Amino acid sequence: MEIKASMAGNVWKITVQQGEAVEEGQDVVILESMKMEIPIASEGKGILKEWKVQEGDFVNEGDTIAIVD
Repeated sequence: MEIKASMAGNVWKITVQQGEAVEEGQDVVILESMKMEIPIASEGKGILKEWKVQEGDFVNEGDTIAIVD
């Protein structure tokens, strides 16, 4: 499953490390846009297999942020 950005912004903080288990609805990354912090949650549970971004990266709406398997 891919976790995608719900809006454009900067990756402010990654809250889950690669290899960690995530639950459905758990925040995995926080985006910053126009001085607002926007949490992005996993839509399912599994293991976070791969990050496609790093803190400080810019993402557009719909970009893949992480892969959960």
